[in-house]
Amino acid sequence: MGDMQGREVDLDATNIAHGGISVARLDGRVVFVSDAIPGERIRARITDDSKAAFWRADTVAVLDPSPHRRPHPWPEASVERDPSERAGGAEFGHIDPAHQRALKAQVLREALARFAHVERHAEVEALPGPEDGTGWRTRMRLHVSPTGVLGPYAARSHTVVPVRSLPLAVPELQEIAPLAERFEPSTGDVDLLAPSVGGPRMIVGRQARSVIRERVGDREFLVDDAGFWQVHRHAAETLTRAVTDAVDESRFDPKAANLDLYGGVGLLAAAVGDRFGSATRITSVESDARVTEHAAENLADWVGAKAVTARVEHWVRDLSAASAAERARQRGATVVLDPPRSGAGRVVVEALAAAGPAQIVYVACDPVAFARDVGLFAERGYRLDLLRAFDLFPLTHHVEAVGRLVRDDTAR
Repeated sequence: MGDMQGREVDLDATNIAHGGISVARLDGRVVFVSDAIPGERIRARITDDSKAAFWRADTVAVLDPSPHRRPHPWPEASVERDPSERAGGAEFGHIDPAHQRALKAQVLREALARFAHVERHAEVEALPGPEDGTGWRTRMRLHVSPTGVLGPYAARSHTVVPVRSLPLAVPELQEIAPLAERFEPSTGDVDLLAPSVGGPRMIVGRQARSVIRERVGDREFLVDDAGFWQVHRHAAETLTRAVTDAVDESRFDPKAANLDLYGGVGLLAAAVGDRFGSATRITSVESDARVTEHAAENLADWVGAKAVTARVEHWVRDLSAASAAERARQRGATVVLDPPRSGAGRVVVEALAAAGPAQIVYVACDPVAFARDVGLFAERGYRLDLLRAFDLFPLTHHVEAVGRLVRDDTAR
C-alpha cells in the first residue's frame, strides 16, 4: 500500500460509474468514491491506493450536498456512520429515488455507447411500491457475527453490522426478523423469505430445503425456498410482461426451435407460452438439475415445452450440428436470453448468432455485461431495436434491462 492509505482528502464527484460509485479526480488521478453523488464536494478517506490507474475512497463527510441527497431510510447505512459500520446493500439510499433511476439510466446508456458503440436512451421504470424505495425485498440473507449478533455485511466487507431494522424488506419479513436474538457463531447464514403463496419463513444455517410456490398472475411456480427467484415483490410479474411485450409477434413462429436460455424454473418460457398458446415449441435450458425438475413441472401445461439440464455454453455448441430442417427452425426461432451477472459471453453469442434466430429477447441484470454482448451480437449482424429498463432493486445501483435484438439482414 502507498502512503495515501487512510488519508482524508476533499474531492469533487463529477460522474457515476458502474457499481454505484462516483468518479472524482485527485491531481489528475481517478478516484472511485462510495456514498457520493455527482455534483457534490465531499471529504473522502482513501481505502485503496495500490493501483496506478485509480484509487478507491469512502465518503466521510458531505461538504457541498447535491439537491438530490436525502437522509438514508436505513439509519445503519447512513453516511454519518463510519464506513466500516455502514450496512451494505442499500448504496443508493442517500439519493432521491427519481435521481437514482436517472443515474442508472445514465450508466446503462454510457455502457452501451462505450462497449457496443450504440446510442440508446431508456428511462428506468419504477415498479409498484412505496415511493421512497423501501419495502420491496421478499428475500434477505443475514449473517451471524463472531459474537452471535445477526445483521447484513458492511459494504465491500464480511464485517457483520448489527441493525435494528430492515427497511428494504417487505413488512412480513420486518416482522419475523430476529434482529434482537443471539445465535451461535457457527450457525451460518439466516435467510428470510416471503413467498407470494403462504406465510413468511426463516431458513437457519443448513436447514433442509423445502419447495415453495410463487404466484405470477394466474399461474403458480414451484421453486426451492433457497433457490433463485426474483427478489422484488413485483419483479416476476414485471419481467413476464416486459418479455412478452418485447417479443415481436411478426417475427414469432410457435413451431420454430424457440429457446429460453438460463431458464431457471421456467418463468419466462411460461410467459412466452401463455402469450402464444399451449402448442408453442420452446426449450428451457438450465444447468441446475433440481431447478430443471421444477421447470419441467412448471411448464407441464405446454405440449411443446421441455426443460433440459445443461450448461448453456456447452448446449448451444450443438446447434450447428442440427439437420437442415432443424436449422430452418432455428432460424425462425425466438430466443429468451437471461444470463447471470457475467453475461452470455462470446461462446454463447457466437453459437446463437450462427444459428441465426429471428429475434433475441435479452434480460440483463448487469449493464456492462449486457453492452459487451450487444456489441458481440452487432459484429454478427444483430441490432438492438428495443430497450427498456426497470428499477427492480431500489436503493441499490442495480438495474434490469430488457432488449430485443433482431437480424439486420440488410447488413449481411
